[in-house]
Amino acid sequence: MSKQDTSAWIEKDKKQLHPVYHPKSHANPLVIERGEGVWLYTTDGQKILDGMAGLWNVNAGYGREELAKTAYDQMKELAFTSNFSGMTNLPSIKLADKLAGFAYEGLNTTFFTSGGSEANDSAFKTARYYWKRKDKPGKYKVIARKGSYHGITLATTFATGLEKYHGMFGPAMDGFVHIPAPNPYRYEGQLKAGETVGQAAARELEEAILREGQDTVAAFIAEPVMGVGGVIIPPADYFPLIRQICDKYEILFIADEVITGFGRTGEWFALTHWNVKPDILSFAKAITSGYAQLGGIQISDEIRETMETAADSEAYMHGYTYSGHAMACAVGLKNLEIMEREEFPKRARELGKRLLDGLKTMTEFSFVGDVRGIGLVCGVEIVSNKESKTADPAMTMKIFKAAQEHGLRSRPLGNTLAFSPPLSITEDEVDEIIKRLGAAMDGVS
Repeated sequence: MSKQDTSAWIEKDKKQLHPVYHPKSHANPLVIERGEGVWLYTTDGQKILDGMAGLWNVNAGYGREELAKTAYDQMKELAFTSNFSGMTNLPSIKLADKLAGFAYEGLNTTFFTSGGSEANDSAFKTARYYWKRKDKPGKYKVIARKGSYHGITLATTFATGLEKYHGMFGPAMDGFVHIPAPNPYRYEGQLKAGETVGQAAARELEEAILREGQDTVAAFIAEPVMGVGGVIIPPADYFPLIRQICDKYEILFIADEVITGFGRTGEWFALTHWNVKPDILSFAKAITSGYAQLGGIQISDEIRETMETAADSEAYMHGYTYSGHAMACAVGLKNLEIMEREEFPKRARELGKRLLDGLKTMTEFSFVGDVRGIGLVCGVEIVSNKESKTADPAMTMKIFKAAQEHGLRSRPLGNTLAFSPPLSITEDEVDEIIKRLGAAMDGVS
């Protein structure tokens, strides 16, 4: 297509309201025509290496005919039927069976949603339901971390610890409490003498529980690796301490693995790195590699058993039209088959090391303050002064735009550039990320 054709499409696109929309940010959007592997092709002839796998989710890469054929075959047979209590379908049965115990031992029951926001919203409602069934209706609060991201429903917006998501949708919902995140590079809490960052951040959880009252707190939610908050990887001692505190005060631990699930960090699920298991797991994104809308939660056997004893008047009155969508579940099952066959966690470990090592060479630039990563999710933090660690979002945006001009898509998150390419990426394509980012940084330095 010509640039004139692209301009015509952009004009028609004004009929559509996009997520996190502002006219300045959408003045000249990329119009994507097709994708193949890690590459995106625009209507005006650009070829772009997608260093973000869509929105952290296209793990299998673009253009997978197996997934398209699976969707086609299932939609011919049965695209959709209600999955409300009293009816089910074969793909949702098969996928739930496959997922039983797949992520963590003891999480054998799955509730399906259409995405991550619905998954975390379902986790909050399930936590409240559980404590009501336990005759503790006062336990409704959720403790989250500053800088966290948990979704875009009203509840998950205010669980999210990023104030820019709150401003235009207040007043804030009651019941969400935020504590400092375990950020090793710039921890914002108070470190006591002899404390590690992990110990201090875990102590903040215990202090918040005591401050709010143990009998008012239903759950603690955390991303194993914070995504939108800047690709924050916690110290090794953090999550084991969190698990101990949740057990001590009878608090459910919700693991938001919407980004980290299904191989992204080098393990199938990220809390495995620290030998910790949650009570509720939220997943989405990579379950279908973005080929269909699907998410869900998994609950512990103890939570399921508590549900099973409910009277008719205490039924779990929660569900979505597209819960257990037949086509989406069929695609999810086929995608899992691909991920297992191609050993995606192993690929993430090996290629992630290559990506991280390459990104660390960028520390020669005066504005690169920190480089961090685990598996195939990495962050490059941009600062105006390395000693003071002064955040520089303006320079981050300059580098993002320059990289895009060099045919590389990253994501600017405050003053951090995030990289989360498809797990199907090759060594040469990892090297291409480094080459193009280096050229962009050279251009702005």
